Amino acid sequence: MSSTKSDVLVSTARDLFFKFGIRRVSVEEICREAGISKMTFYKYFPNKIELVKQILTEFFTEGYREYDAIKAKDIPYSEKVRQILDFKQRQAHMISNEMFVDLTRNPLPELQEFFEQEQRKSIEISLRDLVEAQERGDIRANIKPEFILYLLNKILEMSRDEKLNHYYESHEELVNELLSFFFYGILKAKDHDS
Repeated sequence: MSSTKSDVLVSTARDLFFKFGIRRVSVEEICREAGISKMTFYKYFPNKIELVKQILTEFFTEGYREYDAIKAKDIPYSEKVRQILDFKQRQAHMISNEMFVDLTRNPLPELQEFFEQEQRKSIEISLRDLVEAQERGDIRANIKPEFILYLLNKILEMSRDEKLNHYYESHEELVNELLSFFFYGILKAKDHDS
């Protein structure tokens, strides 16, 4: 029964944080929404920051698990990149702008190092995988992996651009065009002519 109360607190807090951000949501609001007393809250979590850390740890762990599952698929590398970008986009849509600002632009001092450490881990994994893709011949060896990662992040950013989305019948059409441009540029090639 005690783990159920903890799960309810985590689930409720995750919904509130992801919707309204960390700063705006109070322990009182979490308890009220969860139907659990503050005394019970403090039985499981010493403070709001530790609850946020647990939620973010679970969020990142789920992300790494999904990323690894996509990488393990027996599909062309370009399709893996497409699925990874789709997944990252789904993750980004789960988090409100307020939460994003609280984590990146105006982080709480108690969370800044924690979040930066997760970001470094994510970048290291992505760079390692890009180097491996280069070694397998999936991508050109004469491009810096850091540049590729930067471009992929820009593509993700562009795919969310409302003005750019306006030119396409569907979001999927825009993502396909962005990825096609990423992989093949604007010049016709013998092996890719569409």
